[in-house]
Amino acid sequence: MRVEDALRLAAEADLDLVEVAPMARPPVAKLMDFGKYKYEAAVKAREARKNQVNTIIKEIKLRPKIDSHDYETKKGHVVRFLKGGDKVKVTIMFRGREQSRPELGFRLLQKLAEDVVELGFVESAPKQDGRNMVMVLGPAKKKTAVRNEKRAEKAASAAAEASESDTGEAAESPQDTQSTAS
Repeated sequence: MRVEDALRLAAEADLDLVEVAPMARPPVAKLMDFGKYKYEAAVKAREARKNQVNTIIKEIKLRPKIDSHDYETKKGHVVRFLKGGDKVKVTIMFRGREQSRPELGFRLLQKLAEDVVELGFVESAPKQDGRNMVMVLGPAKKKTAVRNEKRAEKAASAAAEASESDTGEAAESPQDTQSTAS
């Protein structure tokens, strides 16, 4: 169809003539409401951004001579981050003479990796970086899976609360009528 004829048809139908595939031979054009098309494209882009996962790296800093209770506390933070679907960068800071004993830090990082093996995996092995030794742990579950599980739990708890309140109202009603009648 000639361009002039297509433009005339678009004007009659109060629509726009939009070129869909400019590289095709012959170029493909479509009659549509361009404002509506732009709006729908923006909505699709927004949905895609919403479902996109932002990788967040949380950092935990330790010392080679950490006390067992402090280690358990820090390990608890690592567990919480991995359960949340975030990566964890574990840094061991060496000071003074500790720098001559990097095997202490390596053993500590290996112990931490073994303690959280069911929640995550070692993404990058421990390596010395100046005064620090760094290891990155990745979560076993993706962040989207964790987010979907939380939504399902909220929906289930909301449904349970709704059913409890429905049965609870029916049980309270006879008592309310007796107290007002007295």
